[in-house]
Amino acid sequence: MTLHSSLLVVDGTQYSNWNRQIFEEMRAGGVSAVNATIVYWENARETLSRIAGWNALYEQHGDLVMLARTMDDVLRAKSIGKIAILYGLQNCSPIEDDIGLVEVFRDLGVRTMQLTYNNQSPLATGCYESSDSGITRFGRVVIKEMNRVGMVVDMSHSAERSTLEAIDISNQPIVISHANPSFFHEAKRNKSDDVLRALAARGGLVGFSLYPFHLKNGSRCTPGEFTDMVARTVDLLGVDHVGIGSDLCQGQPYSVLEWMRNGRWSKETDFGEGSANNAAWPEPVSWFRSSAHFPNLTSALDKAGFSEADVAKIMGGNWIRILRDAENSRDRHAPAAAGESVVS
Repeated sequence: MTLHSSLLVVDGTQYSNWNRQIFEEMRAGGVSAVNATIVYWENARETLSRIAGWNALYEQHGDLVMLARTMDDVLRAKSIGKIAILYGLQNCSPIEDDIGLVEVFRDLGVRTMQLTYNNQSPLATGCYESSDSGITRFGRVVIKEMNRVGMVVDMSHSAERSTLEAIDISNQPIVISHANPSFFHEAKRNKSDDVLRALAARGGLVGFSLYPFHLKNGSRCTPGEFTDMVARTVDLLGVDHVGIGSDLCQGQPYSVLEWMRNGRWSKETDFGEGSANNAAWPEPVSWFRSSAHFPNLTSALDKAGFSEADVAKIMGGNWIRILRDAENSRDRHAPAAAGESVVS
């Protein structure tokens, strides 16, 4: 058995045009679980339709993929050669103005939710806003509710003050599921040392992104440059606080990129990182074009001198721990069933 095949490989974020070919590439790449983005700007009703769409995928491709409601489901999927699907929301739009929908979506399998997607939201400020007012009144109670039901707070697209406040408010570790350190490459979504240190101090995790606009040298970023970023971040935070959040968007048409950037809120094209040069999907790095290339990450980390134990943490072990801890938090807050006593 190779090192890669022995690992629990977890990708903290993808939004691909899901089909059998992509699922087969995931299995070929040894992916154990993926946090699949369900929505960006969709409301509650539209989000339910996205989940219904996943139900159809499980019917059509049940030999390859399965919904994971628990981390034990991830382990089971690995043992039977399937990919475990975890749901993630890249915006708070699905809960609209109803805090009760947090628990509803958690019960449907949603494991992570971003408080913002680039813009100011009812909960927090996005990283593209010119000023950051921090976590709102609604945001504070939503974070507490997410803690209660075992849904992990994700601040990947949030501004600095909002991110720092979310880290402080949350009783559970939060994640930055798909972004990179600013010291590696300056981008609006990449995070400062202050944010990363605060994240790690409260037990959180940053998932390294392979999206070229967030990499040094963009599409020309080499495996060595990527693992140097990983090594420097591990030196800063410790190996228990890093993972992978590839941000793969395989097979998606340009219309999806327009939806991600503009939603329904703008009539003008938002070019993302502030330049019309970024108007189209970026060319992926040559060594990570699809989920089939996950073994290249393991190989690069091994070549960079990381121990097998540390590679296991980076490639998925840390994600498993964060998500299982959230599960356990939910169990602790669950009311006792009728006839049961609560032991303090």
